Amino acid sequence: MPPFQNSLLLHAPNVHTGGGLVLLREILSTKKCSIRWAQLDERTKSLKLSTPLIKHYVRNTIFSRFLAEWRVWYKAKSTDTVLCLHGLPPLFPVGGRVVIFLQNRILLEKNKLVDAPLKTKIRIFIERLWVKRLQRSAYCYIVQTPSMALAAKKYLRHDLDVIISPFAPSQDVAGLPKKGKNKKKFDFLYVASGEGHKNHLNLLEAWRLLNNEGLTPSLALTVSPKSYPLLANKIEKNINELGLNIVNFEQIETPALFNLYQSSSALIFPSFTESFGLPLIEATQHGIPILASERDFVRDVATPVQTFDPASPVSIARAVRRFLGVSESLVVVRSADDFLKVIMT
Repeated sequence: MPPFQNSLLLHAPNVHTGGGLVLLREILSTKKCSIRWAQLDERTKSLKLSTPLIKHYVRNTIFSRFLAEWRVWYKAKSTDTVLCLHGLPPLFPVGGRVVIFLQNRILLEKNKLVDAPLKTKIRIFIERLWVKRLQRSAYCYIVQTPSMALAAKKYLRHDLDVIISPFAPSQDVAGLPKKGKNKKKFDFLYVASGEGHKNHLNLLEAWRLLNNEGLTPSLALTVSPKSYPLLANKIEKNINELGLNIVNFEQIETPALFNLYQSSSALIFPSFTESFGLPLIEATQHGIPILASERDFVRDVATPVQTFDPASPVSIARAVRRFLGVSESLVVVRSADDFLKVIMT
């Protein structure tokens, strides 16, 4: 891929939470490239992202998104590179070179989004069509892992120009105080927002199963009640009514997140699908073991000490038991005579 041309236009509507927001912060803080103009999601206004280069904020409405697409078409010059950080090609043909940063695997997979709200299902359906139909308007696509590159080629086309170029914020963990094993506050930590594919419901069910067996490992979560009220309420209900040993820190920022990693014995990561899985990298940087879904995206960036089937709360609970060193009784296979005795008793 040739070097950037005269200047960069950053187009990032709908990037306002999770790993996408973390990567957006990192791009805005870099001094290596000349960003001439940018427009961001309006929901980032309160997150201290304001810099002189941000010219427009995009509201979460159809009209505002359409206007943002027109604005990119109007602003882009033939010498510009347009970086679409939200993963969708420009709606209108623009001057210059278009680079699509694919960081949402859900757009590339035929996931039925069973538990997602109807509004989300409609949006994802439209965006899947969008990325499929307008794919040839892009100069190239950038992804962060080999499995994401395969997913892009499978959904779009096999000759797609895909560049694998992972990046993440540099973390100065060396300066943090090292906490001994006996000083860990939480057994497990799950750093994730509340989207359905993050799989909090199966994780909660696994904790309920463990609790029923007398095992009460502590678990720290990071689900915002403002952004995901239904899930946050369910977490609170599990804590209050079932007595699960869970603390929800809601949405926390660095360095509080760094301290939470340092206060946890392990990261548990039951997500169904990720384009990158930034917490897996962060946990590795902090030197804490990982229990994760047995999925390609996990193996792209981390080496978990235990894996499980994310669709099975039983499998998740068993991985937790193994990590804690708690043995599990196996089924005792008996003879046909024993079977008949059970029936006749």
